[in-house]
Amino acid sequence: MSTLRSYVLEMSRKAKEASRITASLKASEKKHLLLEVVRLMGNERKALARANEKDRRNAQKAELGSAFVDRLTLTPKRIEEMQEGVRVVAGLEDPIGKVLARWRRPNGLRISKVTVPLGVIFIIYESRPNVTSECASLCLKSGNAVILRGGSEAFHSNQVLAGIYQKALRRFHLSESAVSFVSRLDHRAIDLFLEQEGWINLVIPRGGEKLIRRVARRSRIPVIKHYKGVCHLYVDEKADLKKAVAIAFNAKCQRPATCNAMETLLVHRKVASRFLPILGRELQTAGCEVRGDRLTRRILPWARPAKKNDFGQEFLDKVLAVRVVPGLDAAISHIQNFGSAHTDGIVTEDRKAARRFTESIDSSSVMVNASTRFSDGFQYGFGAEIGISTDKIHARGPMGLEGLTSYKYVVEGAGQVRE
Repeated sequence: MSTLRSYVLEMSRKAKEASRITASLKASEKKHLLLEVVRLMGNERKALARANEKDRRNAQKAELGSAFVDRLTLTPKRIEEMQEGVRVVAGLEDPIGKVLARWRRPNGLRISKVTVPLGVIFIIYESRPNVTSECASLCLKSGNAVILRGGSEAFHSNQVLAGIYQKALRRFHLSESAVSFVSRLDHRAIDLFLEQEGWINLVIPRGGEKLIRRVARRSRIPVIKHYKGVCHLYVDEKADLKKAVAIAFNAKCQRPATCNAMETLLVHRKVASRFLPILGRELQTAGCEVRGDRLTRRILPWARPAKKNDFGQEFLDKVLAVRVVPGLDAAISHIQNFGSAHTDGIVTEDRKAARRFTESIDSSSVMVNASTRFSDGFQYGFGAEIGISTDKIHARGPMGLEGLTSYKYVVEGAGQVRE
């Protein structure tokens, strides 16, 4: 344990030292650094593919399931998307050194509120290797250092990706500790990192509810978190049903293993008999299991009976809970009772209903006539996201560059003293 503790302490200390350098980098230097990452990622595509294939084989041997393997897989298209994500982040406006406000006091003091990096970010995540690149690019662009602790199932892919960032840092004569990769897979290392409040400024866990609750319980450092992604879609009586079918199918089946995939569908009873058979055929074709209430199963006899705990459940798979509701009030009440404040949406052509829904649903993202799958940093124009927060303090929803900054007050005087 002493050796592991020394490893954690040394990595944390070096990351803190590196963060003091990254905090002072010019906007142009950070941009060129990230564009070098894009170039290196293209050059090392074959090495990345080989590492990912090794991780995928191990996952299949462990029988981790098709949805899990999908989250793990880096296809050529996903590698290109990673490169594009870094390229977009590189081109974003620099978030550091921005004057948020400036004013003068009666005694002549000039006060400015200026954005600064947070320092060192410790990120714990599972399965998806693209998270490595998203987090590293956002942390560097915002002048922070990052310590990455990915899951064992994506170890080889994450190692190659972190190595690409470290190679780019070395080429610019910067400390590779600005992007540190935890190679020790012992779970005790996580607990030790969570104690490093003198060196690490923020912890972001990305993964299942069990992981996030464990981190939040043990950490001495502030934690950005969302426990579940229990996302709802409500199809209103005044919905365009063709539009609703496309949105609902996309929200559930486009990538069901993500936290912004729809888990519960609520349908107004006046349109249920017309809407559900059409969507039901699409879901059956896609191999999606439906667990419905009594009214749903009258319309879809092949649906399985929904149990009480199916509502409020994050399936992360091709499983969908469906409930027919009497109206908008019932839909809002259901979401307030069973939702996780992540992402919830309404499909309607009624502006009043849409406005009432957005005012009543206190989730980090509320969709009107759009798939819940858009609740994502890249889709919001952030280039990538460091995570999603369902808290209300500091950051909320998909976190981009702004969520990785704080601010300080710069006070300029001319010799004033306080009386």
